Amino acid sequence: MNVREKRWIRFRIYTVAVFFVLGLGVVLCRAYQLQVLDKDRLAAIAHEGYVGTIKLPPKRGTIYEREGHELAISVELASVYAHPRRVKDKAATARALARILGESPGKILGRLKRRRSFVWISRKIDPEKGKRIDALELKGVGVTTETGRFYPGKEIAAHLIGFVGSENQGLEGIERKYDALLKGSERRLIQMHDALGRLFSISRPDPSGRPLHGLVLTIDKDIQYKAQQALRAAVKKARARAGHCLVVNPDTGEVLAMAVVPEFDPNAFSKYRPYQWRNRVVTDCFEPGSTMKAFLLSACLEESVVTPHTNFDCEQGRFRVGGRVIRDTHKNGLLSVSDIIVRSSNIGAVKLGEKLGYPIYYAYLKKFGFGRKTGIDLLGERSGFVRPPARAKTIDRATACFGQGMTVTSLQLVMAMAAIANGGRLMRPYVIREVVDESGKVIRKTYPKMVRRVLSPRTARKVAGILEGVVSGEGTGVQAAIRGFRVAGKTGTAQKVDPETGTYSSTKDVATFVGFVPALRPRLVILVMVDEPKGIPYGGVVAGPVFSEVGLWALNHLRINPDIRVVEQAEDGRADDREPSPAVRRARVKIGDGLVPDFRGMGMRAVLRTGRALGLRMRLKGSGLAVGQRPAPGSPIDRASTVRVVFRPPA
Repeated sequence: MNVREKRWIRFRIYTVAVFFVLGLGVVLCRAYQLQVLDKDRLAAIAHEGYVGTIKLPPKRGTIYEREGHELAISVELASVYAHPRRVKDKAATARALARILGESPGKILGRLKRRRSFVWISRKIDPEKGKRIDALELKGVGVTTETGRFYPGKEIAAHLIGFVGSENQGLEGIERKYDALLKGSERRLIQMHDALGRLFSISRPDPSGRPLHGLVLTIDKDIQYKAQQALRAAVKKARARAGHCLVVNPDTGEVLAMAVVPEFDPNAFSKYRPYQWRNRVVTDCFEPGSTMKAFLLSACLEESVVTPHTNFDCEQGRFRVGGRVIRDTHKNGLLSVSDIIVRSSNIGAVKLGEKLGYPIYYAYLKKFGFGRKTGIDLLGERSGFVRPPARAKTIDRATACFGQGMTVTSLQLVMAMAAIANGGRLMRPYVIREVVDESGKVIRKTYPKMVRRVLSPRTARKVAGILEGVVSGEGTGVQAAIRGFRVAGKTGTAQKVDPETGTYSSTKDVATFVGFVPALRPRLVILVMVDEPKGIPYGGVVAGPVFSEVGLWALNHLRINPDIRVVEQAEDGRADDREPSPAVRRARVKIGDGLVPDFRGMGMRAVLRTGRALGLRMRLKGSGLAVGQRPAPGSPIDRASTVRVVFRPPA
């Protein structure tokens, strides 16, 4: 073979090699285009071969109360769908479905006539109905499983928990606040053809799914139930517009109950109006009335501008300030600081405020948390309003001393009272105790947090002692008493502003009682607010009995034993050596002076003993503690041969 032939062979080899390399390069480029550049477009083309891909709502984590009882759970339900183009006899199919679903055949037929490849016929129905429809083997109709939300307690803590929508998305309450945490991974319902063109479906989890979490609340479902029951009855009895009842642990800030009226059932939330869904405990502001006197007293004692025995002239019920007349319900003369609080004198409170100075009072209100959000882990919280000193006129400064011209939320008010109960520490309230995974393992825990110290422990004890007098003989909160326990608290009655006139209404009020029990070592702080009660509007009369009922039940539930000496004191009127303040001692019934004594707050045995000692004929009605009498206290004995006394259980 000569050189020329060798060169020709080498040329042909190189030529073939070049073609092979070019061909391989083309294949690799094409593969890169198909697998990388055109991946999404080709995937979409492939999906066109499916009958449909529908996203199904994700499963949600469980919500528990503090003892592990379920408040919100996910359950499996059946959902019926159809492919209208594949349904031949639409009228017959609609009639068959209507018989099982209990719907109008016309409505179902309307869905089947839509020009779409996929329609829902009925979602989240009873699984048994789903099985019956599946057994019919209707062409173009299928049944799949979806998860739905169920609230076993119905109205129990509904305003706190909230509810979800048709796609299992949180719409209100904790369900919305912690939607991202509670929501698990989505699933996809894929409808496909087999080789013979027959339909079949598969359900696949979303590959980008997230782990499922549950929430453990601070709520005690039994206390919550009692709070709602008692509040509902009180609002109905008073023919009121609305009401709140809050129960809080003063040492930790845990919310044990959060009741709101009007109520609703989150299982059927669409049957109620939006105003019934609102958690008024955090969203509604109101003027707190005389409950603010407890915090005015706290500031005065902490700043040492007065003592419990300092006297003020209450001007016989009329006092002019800034061109306006301030009135008291009763005509009072000289009253001590303790008696000003016990008898809830507005004029006395104004004079206390003048002694303290509005700038200092304002600073203490801010320290107690008024005028700012508490930071609770809920949506929609409002901050309320406290007028700054620079913007406060003389009358504004005066009315703020008895809780008018300012607004608070129920949550702010109960946490401020908790600061007095626990020795002067303002705590952050919270409702989420733990976050758990699917196995129940705790992955996040909430711990108590002190926001700031407001009072010294010594001042807090003094204030608590004076507030005990509010719930005894001459106090305004006698009906909040709890048999066997020392109770401290404050009543409040505030006029509401009429939106049409811009002035205070003569017929619309807010009745409030907020207090704690046991007074010496508080375990519970309870607030009751009744909005626009008809008839008697006073907080001690309208809200006080709810405090008593819920408090007694909760104390028994928590196995907190009563003080036997307090029981004996209620029965026979004897004093004991642990009375907290002179105000409480002065609240005892006085006998003599030729006048009918005040029997209110006494037990039957003590009433009989006292009446017979005065030569009176006693007629008793009811049981428990005395709440009313005729003739009235202070009437001449020589004109009252018979005294009728009405008794009522403290809870």
